[in-house]
Amino acid sequence: MAVTKTAKRAIRQAKNRKIINDKRKKLMKETVKNTRSLISKKDKSGAEKNLSNTFAALDKAAKIGIIKKGTADRKKSRLVKAVNKLEK
Repeated sequence: MAVTKTAKRAIRQAKNRKIINDKRKKLMKETVKNTRSLISKKDKSGAEKNLSNTFAALDKAAKIGIIKKGTADRKKSRLVKAVNKLEK
């Protein structure tokens, strides 16, 4: 249990940050999932439109440290690769 005033404040901050991080992580996962579902439905135009939102969500998650930058780059690369594969 926190005793000092600063320790109590740190606990409050951690709780608030967890809420923000969980929302950002959920948004990132949902946008990636939506793009993947459009790709599996072979909807190239819909997937391309959704790609920019997905990129923004991945970049924001990487910026605040929810995922690492390399992970975000890898996910973006694989999504683009899958979308480009649809036209063949």
